[in-house]
Amino acid sequence: MTGPLHGPAHNPLHIPVLRDQVVAALAPRNGAIFVDGTFGLGGYASALLEAADCRVYGIDRDPDAISRGAALVERYAGRLALIQGRFGEMDRLLADRGVAQVDGVTLDLGVSSPQLDEAARGFSFRTDGPLDMRMEQDGRSAADIVNQASESELADIIFHLGEERMARRVARAIVAARAEAPIVRTGRLASIVRSVVPKSKDGIDPATRTFQGLRLEVNDELGELDRGLAAAEAVLAPQGRLAVVTFHSLEDRRVKAFLRSRSGEAARPSRHAPVLAGAERRPSFQLVGRKPVTADAAELRINPRARSAKLRIAIRTDADAWGEAA
Repeated sequence: MTGPLHGPAHNPLHIPVLRDQVVAALAPRNGAIFVDGTFGLGGYASALLEAADCRVYGIDRDPDAISRGAALVERYAGRLALIQGRFGEMDRLLADRGVAQVDGVTLDLGVSSPQLDEAARGFSFRTDGPLDMRMEQDGRSAADIVNQASESELADIIFHLGEERMARRVARAIVAARAEAPIVRTGRLASIVRSVVPKSKDGIDPATRTFQGLRLEVNDELGELDRGLAAAEAVLAPQGRLAVVTFHSLEDRRVKAFLRSRSGEAARPSRHAPVLAGAERRPSFQLVGRKPVTADAAELRINPRARSAKLRIAIRTDADAWGEAA
Protein backbone atom coordinates (compact mmCIF):
# COMPACT_ATOMS: atom_id res chain seq x y z
CA MET A 1 0.00 0.00 0.00
CA THR A 2 1.60 3.19 -1.10
CA GLY A 3 1.52 6.95 -1.25
CA PRO A 4 3.23 9.67 -3.32
CA LEU A 5 6.98 10.06 -3.33
CA HIS A 6 9.16 12.75 -4.88
CA GLY A 7 12.81 11.92 -4.40
CA PRO A 8 16.12 12.06 -6.22
CA ALA A 9 16.13 8.38 -7.13
CA HIS A 10 12.48 8.29 -8.14
CA ASN A 11 10.11 9.98 -10.48
CA PRO A 12 6.90 10.86 -8.70
CA LEU A 13 6.48 7.13 -8.18
CA HIS A 14 5.30 6.00 -4.78
CA ILE A 15 6.60 5.42 -1.32
CA PRO A 16 5.29 2.35 0.49
CA VAL A 17 3.76 2.72 3.91
CA LEU A 18 6.28 2.50 6.77
CA ARG A 19 9.14 2.31 4.28
CA ASP A 20 11.84 3.66 6.60
CA GLN A 21 10.69 1.44 9.46
CA VAL A 22 10.72 -1.64 7.21
CA VAL A 23 14.23 -0.87 5.96
CA ALA A 24 15.45 -0.36 9.53
CA ALA A 25 13.82 -3.65 10.56
CA LEU A 26 15.60 -5.55 7.78
CA ALA A 27 18.98 -3.95 8.64
CA PRO A 28 20.44 -4.02 5.10
CA ARG A 29 24.17 -4.65 4.78
CA ASN A 30 26.62 -5.17 1.96
CA GLY A 31 26.46 -8.63 0.41
CA ALA A 32 23.08 -9.53 1.93
CA ILE A 33 20.16 -10.99 -0.05
CA PHE A 34 16.60 -9.78 0.47
CA VAL A 35 13.16 -10.69 -0.85
CA ASP A 36 10.52 -8.06 -1.49
CA GLY A 37 7.59 -10.44 -1.79
CA THR A 38 5.12 -7.73 -2.85
CA PHE A 39 7.24 -5.73 -5.29
CA GLY A 40 4.50 -3.37 -6.54
CA LEU A 41 6.23 -0.16 -7.63
CA GLY A 42 9.53 -1.21 -6.06
CA GLY A 43 9.54 1.19 -3.12
CA TYR A 44 10.93 -1.23 -0.53
CA ALA A 45 13.33 -2.84 -3.01
CA SER A 46 14.74 0.54 -4.07
CA ALA A 47 15.17 1.66 -0.47
CA LEU A 48 17.06 -1.53 0.41
CA LEU A 49 19.29 -1.25 -2.66
CA GLU A 50 20.07 2.39 -1.81
CA ALA A 51 20.87 1.51 1.80
CA ALA A 52 23.53 -1.11 1.09
CA ASP A 53 25.36 -2.96 -1.67
CA CYS A 54 22.91 -5.84 -1.40
CA ARG A 55 20.82 -7.93 -3.78
CA VAL A 56 17.00 -8.00 -3.91
CA TYR A 57 14.61 -10.49 -5.46
CA GLY A 58 11.29 -8.77 -6.14
CA ILE A 59 8.27 -11.06 -6.42
CA ASP A 60 4.83 -10.00 -7.61
CA ARG A 61 1.85 -11.94 -8.89
CA ASP A 62 0.71 -8.97 -11.00
CA PRO A 63 2.33 -9.01 -14.48
CA ASP A 64 1.93 -5.22 -14.70
CA ALA A 65 4.19 -4.79 -11.66
CA ILE A 66 6.90 -6.90 -13.26
CA SER A 67 6.66 -4.91 -16.50
CA ARG A 68 6.84 -1.57 -14.68
CA GLY A 69 9.90 -2.74 -12.77
CA ALA A 70 12.09 -3.04 -15.87
CA ALA A 71 13.54 0.44 -15.36
CA LEU A 72 14.57 -0.38 -11.80
CA VAL A 73 16.19 -3.63 -12.92
CA GLU A 74 18.27 -1.57 -15.33
CA ARG A 75 19.08 1.07 -12.71
CA TYR A 76 20.31 -1.51 -10.21
CA ALA A 77 21.99 -3.71 -12.81
CA GLY A 78 22.95 -7.09 -11.38
CA ARG A 79 21.43 -6.36 -7.97
CA LEU A 80 17.67 -6.51 -8.61
CA ALA A 81 15.91 -9.51 -10.14
CA LEU A 82 12.15 -9.65 -10.66
CA ILE A 83 10.05 -12.81 -10.53
CA GLN A 84 6.41 -13.07 -11.53
CA GLY A 85 4.71 -15.38 -9.07
CA ARG A 86 3.17 -15.65 -5.64
CA PHE A 87 5.15 -14.90 -2.49
CA GLY A 88 3.61 -18.04 -1.01
CA GLU A 89 5.91 -19.94 -3.36
CA MET A 90 9.03 -17.86 -2.71
CA ASP A 91 10.99 -20.88 -1.49
CA ARG A 92 10.43 -22.69 -4.80
CA LEU A 93 10.85 -19.55 -6.91
CA LEU A 94 14.19 -18.79 -5.26
CA ALA A 95 15.36 -22.41 -5.41
CA ASP A 96 14.73 -22.36 -9.16
CA ARG A 97 17.29 -19.53 -9.30
CA GLY A 98 19.84 -21.28 -7.10
CA VAL A 99 19.03 -19.33 -3.92
CA ALA A 100 18.62 -21.45 -0.79
CA GLN A 101 18.67 -18.81 1.95
CA VAL A 102 18.15 -15.06 2.26
CA ASP A 103 18.84 -12.47 4.91
CA GLY A 104 15.50 -10.70 4.94
CA VAL A 105 11.93 -10.91 3.67
CA THR A 106 9.36 -8.13 3.54
CA LEU A 107 5.67 -8.40 2.70
CA ASP A 108 3.40 -5.38 2.18
CA LEU A 109 -0.02 -6.99 2.13
CA GLY A 110 -3.19 -5.94 0.36
CA VAL A 111 -3.77 -4.02 -2.85
CA SER A 112 -1.11 -1.79 -4.41
CA SER A 113 -1.64 1.82 -5.40
CA PRO A 114 -1.68 1.11 -9.16
CA GLN A 115 -4.23 -1.65 -8.65
CA LEU A 116 -6.37 0.62 -6.51
CA ASP A 117 -5.99 3.75 -8.59
CA GLU A 118 -6.50 2.24 -12.06
CA ALA A 119 -10.23 1.95 -12.62
CA ALA A 120 -9.74 -0.73 -15.25
CA ARG A 121 -8.43 -3.14 -12.61
CA GLY A 122 -11.78 -3.06 -10.81
CA PHE A 123 -10.50 -2.92 -7.23
CA SER A 124 -11.97 0.44 -6.24
CA PHE A 125 -15.50 1.59 -5.54
CA ARG A 126 -14.44 5.23 -5.92
CA THR A 127 -14.16 5.11 -9.71
CA ASP A 128 -16.32 3.07 -12.06
CA GLY A 129 -14.67 0.20 -13.88
CA PRO A 130 -15.07 -3.47 -14.74
CA LEU A 131 -15.72 -5.60 -11.65
CA ASP A 132 -12.48 -7.58 -11.82
CA MET A 133 -10.09 -7.46 -8.79
CA ARG A 134 -7.74 -10.19 -10.09
CA MET A 135 -4.15 -9.46 -9.09
CA GLU A 136 -2.82 -11.99 -11.59
CA GLN A 137 -5.35 -10.90 -14.24
CA ASP A 138 -6.32 -14.54 -14.61
CA GLY A 139 -8.92 -16.89 -13.15
CA ARG A 140 -12.24 -16.12 -11.48
CA SER A 141 -13.11 -12.42 -11.23
CA ALA A 142 -15.20 -10.53 -8.69
CA ALA A 143 -17.97 -10.31 -11.31
CA ASP A 144 -17.98 -14.10 -11.59
CA ILE A 145 -18.49 -14.44 -7.84
CA VAL A 146 -21.09 -11.69 -7.59
CA ASN A 147 -23.16 -13.14 -10.41
CA GLN A 148 -22.72 -16.86 -9.79
CA ALA A 149 -22.42 -17.45 -6.04
CA SER A 150 -25.53 -18.28 -4.05
CA GLU A 151 -26.96 -15.75 -1.63
CA SER A 152 -25.61 -17.71 1.35
CA GLU A 153 -22.16 -17.98 -0.23
CA LEU A 154 -22.08 -14.25 -0.88
CA ALA A 155 -23.17 -13.53 2.68
CA ASP A 156 -20.41 -15.75 4.06
CA ILE A 157 -17.73 -14.05 1.93
CA ILE A 158 -18.88 -10.56 2.82
CA PHE A 159 -19.29 -11.38 6.53
CA HIS A 160 -16.15 -13.43 7.14
CA LEU A 161 -13.70 -11.74 4.75
CA GLY A 162 -15.26 -8.28 4.60
CA GLU A 163 -16.24 -8.20 8.27
CA GLU A 164 -19.51 -6.59 7.19
CA ARG A 165 -22.15 -7.12 9.89
CA MET A 166 -24.94 -6.44 7.37
CA ALA A 167 -23.64 -9.13 5.02
CA ARG A 168 -26.97 -10.93 4.66
CA ARG A 169 -28.70 -7.70 3.69
CA VAL A 170 -25.98 -6.96 1.12
CA ALA A 171 -26.11 -10.47 -0.34
CA ARG A 172 -29.89 -10.28 -0.66
CA ALA A 173 -29.64 -6.94 -2.48
CA ILE A 174 -26.98 -8.29 -4.85
CA VAL A 175 -29.07 -11.33 -5.76
CA ALA A 176 -32.13 -9.14 -6.40
CA ALA A 177 -30.13 -6.72 -8.56
CA ARG A 178 -28.43 -9.39 -10.66
CA ALA A 179 -31.84 -10.90 -11.46
CA GLU A 180 -32.54 -7.71 -13.42
CA ALA A 181 -29.13 -7.59 -15.14
CA PRO A 182 -25.64 -9.01 -14.46
CA ILE A 183 -23.51 -6.86 -12.17
CA VAL A 184 -20.33 -6.17 -14.14
CA ARG A 185 -19.23 -2.68 -13.01
CA THR A 186 -17.75 -1.52 -9.72
CA GLY A 187 -19.99 1.55 -9.72
CA ARG A 188 -23.16 -0.50 -9.84
CA LEU A 189 -22.04 -2.87 -7.10
CA ALA A 190 -21.04 0.04 -4.87
CA SER A 191 -24.45 1.66 -5.40
CA ILE A 192 -26.21 -1.59 -4.49
CA VAL A 193 -24.25 -1.86 -1.25
CA ARG A 194 -24.76 1.79 -0.35
CA SER A 195 -28.50 1.37 -0.83
CA VAL A 196 -28.69 -1.12 2.06
CA VAL A 197 -25.74 -0.21 4.32
CA PRO A 198 -26.01 3.14 6.08
CA LYS A 199 -23.12 5.58 6.27
CA SER A 200 -20.94 5.14 9.34
CA LYS A 201 -19.90 7.88 11.72
CA ASP A 202 -16.21 7.31 10.90
CA GLY A 203 -16.73 8.34 7.29
CA ILE A 204 -15.74 4.98 5.77
CA ASP A 205 -17.64 4.30 2.56
CA PRO A 206 -20.39 1.69 3.12
CA ALA A 207 -19.01 -0.33 0.18
CA THR A 208 -15.56 -0.70 1.74
CA ARG A 209 -16.08 -3.98 3.57
CA THR A 210 -17.97 -5.70 0.76
CA PHE A 211 -15.22 -4.83 -1.73
CA GLN A 212 -12.60 -6.04 0.75
CA GLY A 213 -14.33 -9.38 1.16
CA LEU A 214 -14.64 -9.95 -2.57
CA ARG A 215 -11.02 -8.99 -3.20
CA LEU A 216 -9.75 -11.38 -0.54
CA GLU A 217 -11.89 -14.16 -1.98
CA VAL A 218 -10.87 -13.55 -5.60
CA ASN A 219 -7.16 -13.62 -4.76
CA ASP A 220 -7.21 -16.09 -1.83
CA GLU A 221 -5.21 -13.49 0.07
CA LEU A 222 -5.46 -15.07 3.52
CA GLY A 223 -4.46 -18.47 2.22
CA GLU A 224 -1.59 -16.84 0.35
CA LEU A 225 -0.52 -15.07 3.54
CA ASP A 226 -0.38 -18.37 5.44
CA ARG A 227 1.71 -19.91 2.68
CA GLY A 228 3.91 -16.83 2.46
CA LEU A 229 4.75 -16.82 6.16
CA ALA A 230 5.71 -20.49 6.02
CA ALA A 231 7.76 -19.90 2.87
CA ALA A 232 9.59 -16.99 4.52
CA GLU A 233 10.36 -19.22 7.50
CA ALA A 234 11.82 -21.79 5.09
CA VAL A 235 14.11 -19.41 3.20
CA LEU A 236 15.36 -17.12 5.96
CA ALA A 237 18.89 -17.82 7.18
CA PRO A 238 19.62 -17.78 10.93
CA GLN A 239 19.44 -14.14 12.09
CA GLY A 240 17.48 -13.31 8.92
CA ARG A 241 14.70 -10.78 9.41
CA LEU A 242 11.01 -10.82 8.54
CA ALA A 243 9.00 -7.58 8.24
CA VAL A 244 5.28 -7.80 7.44
CA VAL A 245 2.96 -4.81 6.93
CA THR A 246 -0.77 -5.50 7.27
CA PHE A 247 -3.77 -3.25 6.65
CA HIS A 248 -6.71 -4.91 8.38
CA SER A 249 -7.41 -7.10 11.36
CA LEU A 250 -7.82 -10.36 9.44
CA GLU A 251 -4.26 -10.07 8.13
CA ASP A 252 -2.74 -8.78 11.35
CA ARG A 253 -4.32 -11.51 13.49
CA ARG A 254 -2.84 -14.17 11.20
CA VAL A 255 0.64 -12.65 11.27
CA LYS A 256 0.50 -12.15 15.03
CA ALA A 257 -0.66 -15.73 15.64
CA PHE A 258 2.01 -17.17 13.33
CA LEU A 259 4.84 -15.26 14.98
CA ARG A 260 3.63 -15.92 18.51
CA SER A 261 3.39 -19.62 17.75
CA ARG A 262 6.79 -19.82 16.05
CA SER A 263 8.43 -17.78 18.82
CA GLY A 264 7.10 -20.10 21.51
CA GLU A 265 4.84 -17.44 22.98
CA ALA A 266 1.48 -18.91 21.99
CA ALA A 267 -0.72 -19.13 25.05
CA ARG A 268 -1.49 -22.58 26.44
CA PRO A 269 -5.01 -23.10 27.76
CA SER A 270 -3.74 -24.12 31.19
CA ARG A 271 -0.45 -24.96 32.86
CA HIS A 272 -2.09 -28.25 33.83
CA ALA A 273 -3.14 -29.07 30.27
CA PRO A 274 -1.15 -31.78 28.46
CA VAL A 275 1.48 -30.61 26.02
CA LEU A 276 0.33 -31.35 22.48
CA ALA A 277 2.56 -33.16 20.02
CA GLY A 278 5.00 -30.71 18.46
CA ALA A 279 4.35 -27.99 21.05
CA GLU A 280 7.89 -28.30 22.42
CA ARG A 281 9.61 -27.58 19.13
CA ARG A 282 12.39 -25.02 19.25
CA PRO A 283 11.19 -21.52 18.31
CA SER A 284 11.97 -20.63 14.71
CA PHE A 285 11.52 -16.88 15.29
CA GLN A 286 12.34 -14.31 17.93
CA LEU A 287 9.91 -11.40 18.14
CA VAL A 288 11.16 -7.83 17.82
CA GLY A 289 8.78 -5.90 20.05
CA ARG A 290 5.46 -7.19 21.30
CA LYS A 291 3.41 -4.42 19.71
CA PRO A 292 3.28 -3.58 16.01
CA VAL A 293 4.95 -0.49 14.57
CA THR A 294 2.47 2.08 13.23
CA ALA A 295 2.73 5.25 11.16
CA ASP A 296 3.51 8.51 12.90
CA ALA A 297 1.58 11.76 12.48
CA ALA A 298 3.92 13.05 9.77
CA GLU A 299 3.38 10.00 7.57
CA LEU A 300 -0.37 10.06 8.16
CA ARG A 301 -0.50 13.65 6.90
CA ILE A 302 1.23 12.63 3.66
CA ASN A 303 -0.51 9.30 3.20
CA PRO A 304 -3.89 8.72 4.90
CA ARG A 305 -3.82 5.09 3.69
CA ALA A 306 -1.21 4.46 6.38
CA ARG A 307 -3.76 4.88 9.18
CA SER A 308 -4.49 1.17 9.46
CA ALA A 309 -0.99 -0.15 8.71
CA LYS A 310 0.78 -2.35 11.24
CA LEU A 311 4.34 -3.64 10.93
CA ARG A 312 5.39 -6.78 12.76
CA ILE A 313 9.04 -7.83 12.87
CA ALA A 314 10.79 -11.07 13.79
CA ILE A 315 14.28 -12.59 13.57
CA ARG A 316 14.86 -16.15 12.38
CA THR A 317 16.57 -18.49 14.82
CA ASP A 318 18.76 -21.45 13.86
CA ALA A 319 15.93 -23.94 14.58
CA ASP A 320 14.40 -26.04 11.82
CA ALA A 321 11.39 -24.53 10.06
CA TRP A 322 8.08 -25.74 11.44
CA GLY A 323 6.50 -25.84 8.00
CA GLU A 324 3.15 -24.73 6.63
CA ALA A 325 1.05 -27.32 8.45
CA ALA A 326 2.46 -26.51 11.88
